[in-house]
Amino acid sequence: MTAAPLPLLLALVAAIAATAAAGLVWARRRLLMVSVSGDSMRPTYRSGDRVLVRRVPAGRLRREDVVLADVAGLVMERAGLIPSQVTVDPGAGYVVKRVAAIPGDPVPAEVPRQADETAVPRGAFVLLGDNAGHSMDSRHFGYVPAAGLVGKVVRVLPARAPGDRRD
Repeated sequence: MTAAPLPLLLALVAAIAATAAAGLVWARRRLLMVSVSGDSMRPTYRSGDRVLVRRVPAGRLRREDVVLADVAGLVMERAGLIPSQVTVDPGAGYVVKRVAAIPGDPVPAEVPRQADETAVPRGAFVLLGDNAGHSMDSRHFGYVPAAGLVGKVVRVLPARAPGDRRD
């Protein structure tokens, strides 16, 4: 048995490293890890759960999908604040909610709307928490624009350490 020449081995190692690096770049652009905070999605998710979010275009989202959305601007607007004049902690305006209605669906009765609206407008979504009594969602801030949807939750990640438990 003869040993492979050193240049061939180096080329193989370089190819494996390049493939791994490309995979990491792809994963960083497409996937996010998010920690759930609060009880709005109980019993599906509990405060402290870590979830994996895959960035997807809003047009691929369906009713019942759980999503990560940036609603900071909507909340500030409802509170009468001007977003450019308010300092918000990074991540403070992100929520994990369930898609309750997509463009063209009937507007759920509990969601604010214009008097003549019967369907969710194009480019807008209705997001609701699973635990209605503890959820700040479309019932409070109205429709969420497609541009505010970050991605779809694809799985719960294992606890951080062996001693971590779910409530």
